[in-house]
Amino acid sequence: MVKAKKFNILGEMIGEVELPLSVFDVDVNSPKVLLHEVVTMFLGNQRQGTVQKKNRSMTQGSTRKLFKQKGTGNARVGTRRSPIRVHGGKAFAIYPKDWYRPIPRTKKRMALKVALTDRARNGRICIIEGLSFDKASTKQALDIIAKVAPEKGRKLVVTNGHHIPTVKSFSNIPDVMTDRAEQLHAYEVLKSSYIILSDDALKKVEEVFSS
Repeated sequence: MVKAKKFNILGEMIGEVELPLSVFDVDVNSPKVLLHEVVTMFLGNQRQGTVQKKNRSMTQGSTRKLFKQKGTGNARVGTRRSPIRVHGGKAFAIYPKDWYRPIPRTKKRMALKVALTDRARNGRICIIEGLSFDKASTKQALDIIAKVAPEKGRKLVVTNGHHIPTVKSFSNIPDVMTDRAEQLHAYEVLKSSYIILSDDALKKVEEVFSS
């Protein structure tokens, strides 16, 4: 049985809540191998791959041979676009590349559960009842963070849906990230020392990822 501390909107502890075992208490044979594979593919998918260098056909300049092949005493030479000349093209130039690799849904979800399990077993998951602001207030968000997770480390605040005032309240705080419950992935959980969920977000996580 895995439990997490439960707080009210003022940051006062009001008890504990049992976390769903299907999401927060999962074991696999090789968790490090699974997490490494999923995180590597995820980070690779973030690459735009738009880098490009000019080869000799893309550079500006005449294609005329600069001087004759023999009789000058110089080494053989081609056009001014040659990679060995100033402003010439780049030898073995790199071109745009698609780094995308599809991540199997089963692996992606299992990696998320493994990451959440690690945070839950170390007591680094907090539940806040009624985490919803009527208007954006960074001061109120700072007060909650200071009471719920005062220790140093990155925090991930998870909400049910994109509630704009709540997201704006936490977005200006250093080392605090926000995300929607249905869009959680293993990388951001591993990147965060503490996971803070609203009670509605906890229900959404169980609904989406329990299967």
